[in-house]
Amino acid sequence: MRIVVSEFMSLDGVVQAPGGAEEDTDGGFAHGGWSHPYFDAEVMGGAIGAAAQNTEALLFGRRTWQTMAAAWPERAGDPFADHMNNIRKYVVTDTLTDDQLTWSNTTRIPGSDAIAEIRKLRDAEGGDLSVMGSTTLVRALLREGLVDELLLMIEPVLLGGGKTIFPDDGTQRPLELVSSVTAGTGVLVCTYRPVGG
Repeated sequence: MRIVVSEFMSLDGVVQAPGGAEEDTDGGFAHGGWSHPYFDAEVMGGAIGAAAQNTEALLFGRRTWQTMAAAWPERAGDPFADHMNNIRKYVVTDTLTDDQLTWSNTTRIPGSDAIAEIRKLRDAEGGDLSVMGSTTLVRALLREGLVDELLLMIEPVLLGGGKTIFPDDGTQRPLELVSSVTAGTGVLVCTYRPVGG
């Protein structure tokens, strides 16, 4: 399975709390929901829908899983919501227990085993293993060379600080721009793959 990371991202690389004011206020982040004014249903929605068609399973960090698990089940009946609710899901966590995984088709991956277990999933046959949000997890996956593709929706706003997905370990990681399209709202929808990947 390919590991594909999809993120709403500000021009200065912030991915924290694009969806709502209370989504993630860590560090005093006060711009929750910043992505909404820039959403373009045709271009961005089309890219998200196309990515979903190739997705066989979802992979989350704990916080993102909890946010998604609180939102999607109540939206049942919408085709995309039904897809999100029915697809196989994995959550990396040392704090949630199996009986707390109430969102359908969720399997827990202990944090201490995460990289080894994710390598096994990546080596398995099948469609894409999609990661959204999950900043700490994505940084670890990038550090380990386990990301096969990045779908970045780069939005024309500077947030001045917040969580990013990029490792800050001084390692150079060349990427190839595979495709780009500009939404009517000024968002650049860019697909990147690691060079040699």
